[in-house]
Amino acid sequence: MFKLRRFLKDYKKECIVGPLCKLLEAVLELFVPLIMANIIDVGINSLHDSGYVLKMGLVMLLLAAAGLTSALFCQYFASRASQGAGTKIRRTLYDHINSLSHTELDRLTTPSLITRMTNDVNQVQQNIAMIIRLLTRAPFIIFGSLVMAMTINPGLSLIFFAATALIGLTFYLVMSRSIPKFSAMQSKLDKISLLTRENLSGNRVIRAFSRQKQECERIDAATADLEKASVRVSAISALLSPVTYAVTNIAIIFIIWFGAVNVSAGDMSTGDIVALVSYMTQILLAIIVVANLILLMTKASASAARINEVFETEPSIKEINHDYISVEENKSTPKIEFENVSFSYSGGDDELSGINLKIARGQTVGIIGATGSGKSTLISLIPRFYDVKSGSVRVDGADVREYPFSQLREQIGIVPQKSVLFSGTVRDNLRQRAPSAGDSELIEALKTAQAYDFVSKLGGLDSRVEQGGRNFSGGQRQRLCIARALVGRPKLLILDDSFSALDFATEAALRRALSEWKSGDTTVIIVAQRCSAIKNADLILALNDGELAGAGTHAELFEGCAAYREICLSQLSEKEAAV
Repeated sequence: MFKLRRFLKDYKKECIVGPLCKLLEAVLELFVPLIMANIIDVGINSLHDSGYVLKMGLVMLLLAAAGLTSALFCQYFASRASQGAGTKIRRTLYDHINSLSHTELDRLTTPSLITRMTNDVNQVQQNIAMIIRLLTRAPFIIFGSLVMAMTINPGLSLIFFAATALIGLTFYLVMSRSIPKFSAMQSKLDKISLLTRENLSGNRVIRAFSRQKQECERIDAATADLEKASVRVSAISALLSPVTYAVTNIAIIFIIWFGAVNVSAGDMSTGDIVALVSYMTQILLAIIVVANLILLMTKASASAARINEVFETEPSIKEINHDYISVEENKSTPKIEFENVSFSYSGGDDELSGINLKIARGQTVGIIGATGSGKSTLISLIPRFYDVKSGSVRVDGADVREYPFSQLREQIGIVPQKSVLFSGTVRDNLRQRAPSAGDSELIEALKTAQAYDFVSKLGGLDSRVEQGGRNFSGGQRQRLCIARALVGRPKLLILDDSFSALDFATEAALRRALSEWKSGDTTVIIVAQRCSAIKNADLILALNDGELAGAGTHAELFEGCAAYREICLSQLSEKEAAV
């Protein structure tokens, strides 16, 4: 929690005035038992004066009204500080997550990040509010009640100190055993979030294979695991209240017992006993508040540690330059060049090794290979989603690590394997790459991507896109993603297996439209599973187990590259493949 205090710097007033208001309420509350003692001893026992009783009763009402006003002000300031800080944490956390590279996102995982953005921030936010409201009040009530008890009867005040010490020992024993379990509970909550996300996103697959029962069992097992952990923590924490009440009630019995003896001896009045019992009750209530506050702070500390873990995660890919660099955009300079490139995920075995290739400006390049051969990994190095392990990747003669992200990526239009659309309208989605694009440019991109017909039937550019594009078929989502990449006419277009959901007729029409759309200096890279999608490419790269098995035209590779020939013959007859 201490590391997150920077988010409260704009709420210093709230963090100071709020506790002071609560402190004023506590001060006023400490006077109530004394007034009650005077009502009993003076107004009832000595004077039998109803006027005095009413006057003191009115004073108590005024104290209550002033205390309520102070509490309301404190609540207002606590809400401002906690909600404001929570909003800042979420915003800053989201910005930081967006600064992380794919490597860090793969390690932290999406379900865990979602839990940290929601549940963990909520825990911290609630803790801030409770600290402002109760952190000063509860200890002050305990300390103040002990002091007031000493002023009434120093001997009986020893009972207060003994009870407080026993309750404090109980706190220590319970907290020392429950704190480590809260972090484990959050991890188990991450697992439930992961399973829930998988089940909701893959609901159609689950139904198709009638796996509802099995998936329910997985969720039940994860939930039961969380339940067991929660019950264990709750069982330990549940000891606080009964032990606290038992110690406090025993202390009250002793106070009444020895107080009665002192009253009989004339050393104390009846009102003093009532005041002592009231102070003991105030201590009890304050200690219960402290117990709940400690539990909340424990949970918040575990949540804060998880949030700080994200903040402390530095992106492995950083901008060296923030200013645009000068590059050579001429025919003699390759658009893309891989020089002895090797790459591995998280220090594991090499996914790519010894890659050397040059892609000329304006070429259409096809990349093909078996599943897991490194096709998507290869193209992910161009926009610098990942950094190479060794070697270099150059765009327009400059190493991609020298580019500012904006300069490098603004010239790239990319369609990932998974078609991702955002809730909103078709227009909103198409403008992701070029926010200022006009409707005519958007329509042109839709026509090239063979998406204009179905978009027109739905209502045009203002057609609604539901979350994840679930109101579109797989092929429609894929074509909309292609159209989005075309908007703004990127200098480099990367299509990562972007024809997989298309029928052959639509694919052929799309390839023809792309060849017409493509200008002389536009470089197109097509990652494909089907060799028919790249047969006519200027250059074909055949990958095999992370190595470049061959590079050339279709005819050259079919004759000279065994890996490429095997792929072609697995999809086409020898006569068709040889054409």
